[in-house]
Amino acid sequence: MTVRLLLLWSVLGLLIPQITNYQGKYERLPIKVAAQPVLFDHLKHSSLGLACEQCHPGAREKEQAGFPPVAQCMLCHETLKKNEPEIQKLVGFQQDGKEPSWVRVYQLPNFVHFRHSRHLEARIECGVCHGPVAERVILTKEVSTSMRVCVACHVEKEASIDCDACHDLEQ
Repeated sequence: MTVRLLLLWSVLGLLIPQITNYQGKYERLPIKVAAQPVLFDHLKHSSLGLACEQCHPGAREKEQAGFPPVAQCMLCHETLKKNEPEIQKLVGFQQDGKEPSWVRVYQLPNFVHFRHSRHLEARIECGVCHGPVAERVILTKEVSTSMRVCVACHVEKEASIDCDACHDLEQ
């Protein structure tokens, strides 16, 4: 048993410096994504004082922040700019009882578990991981989601760099 523990601590002693200095994949940013089914102007909505969590309420409780239902958008847009072509697309979705198939801008591999709630509890602003979304009309991926960037942030913030903090080791 003692030999096993010594071996484990030796391996961990070798791995931890490698993890904190991990260089991994480099992403060439920004990365454009396919057009959204409805153009959503984040700049316009944020300039009205809407906070990220108002449209992405899952960020407080869930792993994925999610998107608002069309009915939520229509609370304002039944009267505001109701004849604009993009709002008419929302009306069409609502009449058909469907939700838009939004194109994800930030997508992590299935074996990575990013918990928005944990990051919000640590007072990490949305823009740290998502870039200046509030300043954008059309979104592109502006911030790397590579392990290199995540580990560097965890080291800087003194957050856990244990593999199972972010990875499902059962896969």
